[in-house]
Amino acid sequence: MTESSQRNRPDNPGGVPGGDDGRQSQFSKRGGGDPATRGRTTIADGVVEKIAGMAARDVVGVHAMGSGISRTFGAVRDRVPGGNKSVSRGVKAEVGESQAALDLEIVVDYGVAISEVARDVRENVIAAVERMTGLEVVEVNIAVSDVKLPDEEDDEDESGARVQ
Repeated sequence: MTESSQRNRPDNPGGVPGGDDGRQSQFSKRGGGDPATRGRTTIADGVVEKIAGMAARDVVGVHAMGSGISRTFGAVRDRVPGGNKSVSRGVKAEVGESQAALDLEIVVDYGVAISEVARDVRENVIAAVERMTGLEVVEVNIAVSDVKLPDEEDDEDESGARVQ
């Protein structure tokens, strides 16, 4: 090579490692960056609904989830062989890329402070969904559709007594 062609040649052609300054290029790492940024994760509405349903049921004072009709149909569906118990009954979720909004319909036990139960449900649901999914929960709307009186039979028990 001539002296002039050596002067114009870069020390580290094409950004490959092993240049004269001893530093590694950004291209030398395999895969090109943080593994957490290599792809997209999507979470279905049903996943968030199940998490929220389980978290809401854990709160003392919540007797059941859903309206009377959905609980009745759910009780019949739960008794059908091969049917799954619906943990997402009474929960509706809207999930975006980084946020989620939830609507819950609950039945509370008689004698509990509804505002305290609603607050506890909201706190428990938000904590569970955010911890498990990484989504920001922007709102949790709670509708109390019924109060379970001590002398009332459960809807599930009534449907089970009629079908033997």
